[in-house]
Amino acid sequence: MPLTTQATPTTYWLEHAWLGTHVEPGVTVDVVDGRIAAVHTRAGTPPPGAVALRGLTIPGLANAHSHAFHRALRGTVQVGSGTFWTWREVMYGVADRLTPDTYYALARAVYAEMALAGITCVGEFHYLHHAPGGTPYSDPNAMGEALIAAAADAGIRITLLDTAYLSAGFGDPPNRHQLRFSDGTADRWAQRADALKANPAHARIGAAIHSVRAVPTEQLSTVADWARERQAPLHVHLSEQTAENDACQQAHGRTPTQLLADHGALGRRTTAVHATHLTGEDIGLLGGSSTGVCMCPTTERDLADGIGPAVRLQGRGSPLSLGSDSHAVIDLLEEARAMELDERLRTRTRGHWTAAALLRAATADGHAALGWDDTGTIEAGALADLTTIALDSVRTAGPLPRLAAETAVFAASAADVRHTIVGGRQIVRDGVHTLLADVPTALAESIAAVRG
Repeated sequence: MPLTTQATPTTYWLEHAWLGTHVEPGVTVDVVDGRIAAVHTRAGTPPPGAVALRGLTIPGLANAHSHAFHRALRGTVQVGSGTFWTWREVMYGVADRLTPDTYYALARAVYAEMALAGITCVGEFHYLHHAPGGTPYSDPNAMGEALIAAAADAGIRITLLDTAYLSAGFGDPPNRHQLRFSDGTADRWAQRADALKANPAHARIGAAIHSVRAVPTEQLSTVADWARERQAPLHVHLSEQTAENDACQQAHGRTPTQLLADHGALGRRTTAVHATHLTGEDIGLLGGSSTGVCMCPTTERDLADGIGPAVRLQGRGSPLSLGSDSHAVIDLLEEARAMELDERLRTRTRGHWTAAALLRAATADGHAALGWDDTGTIEAGALADLTTIALDSVRTAGPLPRLAAETAVFAASAADVRHTIVGGRQIVRDGVHTLLADVPTALAESIAAVRG
């Protein structure tokens, strides 16, 4: 059943609500046509007819960076040792076997897993466009449309970040795996992306530059201009690996960040993903242009990428968001926690972000990075997207309720998500997905279908 808003006006009673700065007990939220119509505090008990959400309710979580098909790699790529580049070869094998039908089934299960983890919106960094060998499908956007349909049927919102991926690296033609990623030129990418259809209820269309190595320099501005003209989000993998930085310096005498700045690809609607290996000048360019940065700590540590300079970036003006990227785990609370804890390991000091700041990265700032500026807060006028975290599990029981935000960020996990509401409609109720009866089986079967 596709995502729809709650047609009947509904009142939710939140036992405890995070209202952006503090935890408030006893809050009612009136929902009309999928949006929050009113928020009232000091409601000690549920009003008659209200739906009670016991635990801590926060705005729905935004997963700002996802490659849905990478979920099929979980476990497999944790065997033995290797590097990002050997991991990539395994990833190509899965990509080679996907079709629109098998991708829909896999993505629907993955997005349902996200809903169970409290994620109400995903940014899908989508570059798997064509059939193996690069031949377009009869519908050139069959793969992208499969992802949009999968999100709807899993009950969450999506920003499809349609990705330009044109070369193997700084002038090299695509390899045999990458042929199905490539439209040949940025102009042909733009023509295909123009045909994608947004849906006001659940789907928005954005753009992505896969990386500076994957889009020839003279074509970067084509992608950036496409996004700017449509006021759409623009995302880009940036300096995830030092090898990319070295190759860019050799080819252009510039860092990847400098190259993007030269071609007008930075700015408020742009989000750099990873941004792990940056110079001081890079940090100034990103922060000075208000370019956002999406950190993906569980993937960055799984692939041994390194720890990005998130504190310095935010200090210079870059909003931070969070993503689960390769889906080594799907847990935005873990991503938030990891960003702080990784920084503690690097600096041997504590308290770089408050729990409230980390929750903002996982909610309002993540939604803004995906072009959903009208959600991510519990206030009148916002989309009624909510996530409730249990405060009585073995991980969360004990702390005072006023410390529920700290408990959620530093102790809870995706397993503690009790309810997920999108557009006023309960997608997860008491830990059970309401649209997909058996998510583990759906994951197992869809992964088996693309396993080599």
